[in-house]
Amino acid sequence: MERRRFLKDSGMLCLLGMCNIVPGSCSSQSPGKIYIADTASAVEKEPLLQPFGFKGGYLSELWQTAARLSGSGNNKVVGLGTQSVLWSDQKVFLNHSETEGNAMMYAITQRALEILKGQYYTNPVELLESIMDELLAYGKKVTGNPHLRKTFVLNALVAVDNALWLLYAKENGITGFDQMIPAEYRPTFSEKHQKIAAIPLISYGTTPEQLKQTVDEGYFFMKIKIGQPGSQEEMLQKDTERLSALHEMLKDVRTPHTQSGKLPYYFDANGRYETKETFLRFLDHAQKIGAFEQIAIIEEPFPEEHETDVSDIPVRLAADESAHTDVDTEKRIEMGYRAVALKPIAKTLSMTMKIAKAATDRDVPCFCADLTVNPVLVEWNRNIAARLKPFPGLQNLGLLESNGHQNYRNWEKMMGYLPDRNKPWVNVSKGLFTTGEEFFKDGGGIFQPSEHYNELFAN
Repeated sequence: MERRRFLKDSGMLCLLGMCNIVPGSCSSQSPGKIYIADTASAVEKEPLLQPFGFKGGYLSELWQTAARLSGSGNNKVVGLGTQSVLWSDQKVFLNHSETEGNAMMYAITQRALEILKGQYYTNPVELLESIMDELLAYGKKVTGNPHLRKTFVLNALVAVDNALWLLYAKENGITGFDQMIPAEYRPTFSEKHQKIAAIPLISYGTTPEQLKQTVDEGYFFMKIKIGQPGSQEEMLQKDTERLSALHEMLKDVRTPHTQSGKLPYYFDANGRYETKETFLRFLDHAQKIGAFEQIAIIEEPFPEEHETDVSDIPVRLAADESAHTDVDTEKRIEMGYRAVALKPIAKTLSMTMKIAKAATDRDVPCFCADLTVNPVLVEWNRNIAARLKPFPGLQNLGLLESNGHQNYRNWEKMMGYLPDRNKPWVNVSKGLFTTGEEFFKDGGGIFQPSEHYNELFAN
């Protein structure tokens, strides 16, 4: 039990000395269909196998948050989230200890639940919109950062938003994911992929031997972290050397799942390249060693604040952290980004629906990326990935990154918390997830309660 620490309700705020900065609760909305009678929260820390490196930093653990909502009658639901302070706001991560940063994000989760208690709502999308500004202002106070990124707040709201959707479904007799999607977003999520490509993560610390094992297991779409620690020159040297080593191992591998027959490369720079000139030198190296044609996506090469026009970059660039909202997504597309990484498990399902619609309406493809989330949240991600339009260059497949099995120390134990642990869509076979009729009918089991996470609220 030493690895576990449960923090409930307002205790974390006092732990940080933040009790005095909680603003007054906003007024109740007009009565609607669903009443939130009570709220509660808890958190469980999950250690990682080894330090997880990206954005020039390293994580040692990930906090799993749980939000419980009580509705009318005896309806109770528990929504889950996984916090990633480094991903959502690097400055918060660098300015505080890992524990402090996580506690600050969790404080926003708690504040959201305080606001929601006693409120009415008709759908989670509208409710989330109504509290976002207050929570962003609160987050700035908690972190002491007047420029706090919206994604930090959205990450804090995932457990809350999922609980809102589960309560919405329960109170409306909904048992399937398609029924739950509001009508205006259904055309965006109209596919029914029987096969979804599973994307593993090749982090800074992944060895050539580990990469070979991943390929031997049948994975064919690699997400490779670039933008390593150090100065821009040091970063570029490390990235090019690593690309050479990885490409040497992968260049002759073939797959039936791409139009070219070669393995597609998916690079994630997390905004580490400060200039186009440096980034183009990376691409020049890819050209030199013959890796360029295999680059399917490069995610977030530049810092968000640079707002660099990328229409002249000769590869497909994807927006992730910079696409906080649907409005930000539209702006990134205008700047020349030609793909969007969706993270319903990091930015909330409610916001993801809006982001995906904005991209799809402009014929920009989307795919589902991971936040190294727990197995229950993987199912939420899988529900979105299975319904998106096929990604260019793939043979009619969905795309889903899932790297928890590579990073959590207790992944197998966490898999036991999943209600549908033994269903066929849960495990990867030869680099693919297989869905099927039962998956689409039941939403991959997301409407079933997890006994383990419900037990966090037993006392």
